[in-house]
Amino acid sequence: MNNATNTYTLLGADGRPYRSPVKGEWGGHLGSKIYGRLDCPTALCAIARGGYVRHRVFFADEATAVAAGFRPCGACCNDRYQRWKTAEENGRPWTP
Repeated sequence: MNNATNTYTLLGADGRPYRSPVKGEWGGHLGSKIYGRLDCPTALCAIARGGYVRHRVFFADEATAVAAGFRPCGACCNDRYQRWKTAEENGRPWTP
């Protein structure tokens, strides 16, 4: 966030960053292309260990994360992850 203008940097469906006056609802890891809840225990643990932060991205909504090529986190979004995994194994597209 840029405190001077109260904007947040989010990732769009095209994978490019943009400024938003509204905080993102979902977080993700740019390297692994995984998205999840902002309170994901696995992500928070990685952040506490000093990793992850420089690769962390944010999305306005779940559909944008999926459109940008990210998959659900198996820790904080296990139901979504299982549906994504089944779709992948069967060669089908997945949508939240």
